[in-house]
Amino acid sequence: MDTEADEAGSLRADRARRVANVLRRQVLDGAFGGGVLPDERALVAEFSVSRNTVREALALLRDEGLVERRRGVGTVVVGRAYAHPLGELAGLAEVLHHHGSVVNQVREARLVRPPRAVARRLGLGEGEQAVHLERLRSLDGVPLSLDSTYLLPWIGKPLLALEREALEHRDVFDLIETVAGAPLGGAEVSVQAVTADAATRAVLRMPESAGAVLTVERLTSLADGRPADLEFIHLRGDRLVLRARVAAPWGRGPGQERAR
Repeated sequence: MDTEADEAGSLRADRARRVANVLRRQVLDGAFGGGVLPDERALVAEFSVSRNTVREALALLRDEGLVERRRGVGTVVVGRAYAHPLGELAGLAEVLHHHGSVVNQVREARLVRPPRAVARRLGLGEGEQAVHLERLRSLDGVPLSLDSTYLLPWIGKPLLALEREALEHRDVFDLIETVAGAPLGGAEVSVQAVTADAATRAVLRMPESAGAVLTVERLTSLADGRPADLEFIHLRGDRLVLRARVAAPWGRGPGQERAR
């Protein structure tokens, strides 16, 4: 019997979502030894909810492609996500190299006339060209992100002269600093969830149930403050987790009010 049967269905849905929030983090952190979640009875006791609520929570994770039900085994982990530090100027290969082989399928690498909005962000004049790189980035064959990068011509042209293998196995940040000889200083980053269009979903090999992707817009600057490149990155939210450590406002201690 459902102990929450006398409550509104939406309340049970809320509880299922809260249970899924906790379980999702545990799944992504590899907290379940052997890749098997506790059985329903144990989850009911842990979260103090009904069995139906637990089942709804597990269904949410199943729809995300993280777990599946196997007869005679239970609920097993079938998906994996990897943490990417949002607060560090680091490339995917640099961050995930210890998890496996990161390879970039180069979809485009050429000089283009960038959109006006891109040209303005990069400080390019009317009619000036930029180098455009588009790469599909995969870890051990599993697509993680689709990166569209516009670079200043004097930074990007040396990259175009490289063998294709260099663009497939090295991060753009590494190439900018070592090949173009342009030390980086920092970046402005914004993140937004957007509806995944059919083409992007197909390229990233996302499950049909996935309705959104994380888009990262990152304007990277040189050490002297000049812009270097502007990236538009589509990330699989079911495979990458963006993480950052933040601090309290400077000068705010116990008992102090936030400055107005």
